[in-house]
Amino acid sequence: MSSLFLHPALTNCRRLFLRNYEVMSNIGVHDFEKKGEQRVLFNVELFIPLAESTPTQDQLSEVVDYDFIRDTIETRVAQGHVQLQETLCDDIARVLLTHPKVRAVQISTQKPDVYPDCDSVGVEVFQIKAD
Repeated sequence: MSSLFLHPALTNCRRLFLRNYEVMSNIGVHDFEKKGEQRVLFNVELFIPLAESTPTQDQLSEVVDYDFIRDTIETRVAQGHVQLQETLCDDIARVLLTHPKVRAVQISTQKPDVYPDCDSVGVEVFQIKAD
């Protein structure tokens, strides 16, 4: 179990996740990164109160759709070049938190092709919606 579930604001939350979602993105500060797209892996966790995500009629409208996560990422990436993974994560987290059912978000990005001697470089952010 994630230590995030120990946070009082996440008591009685369901965790919805998207793992290793690969998107080609224009990202980076170096000249070679500005010449084309590179692979970016996204990992997202949304924390949603059980009262807002426990279906009673087995209908998609009763929960948060995974498409919301994917569409949010795709929309931000389509806006064009971003220099920093921190900026990309913050922008996406901010939009994900606008969903009325989402209480908190954890998102990470990884660039797996930057260095030949490691799996990836990346950043992660966790944000809780202000009450």
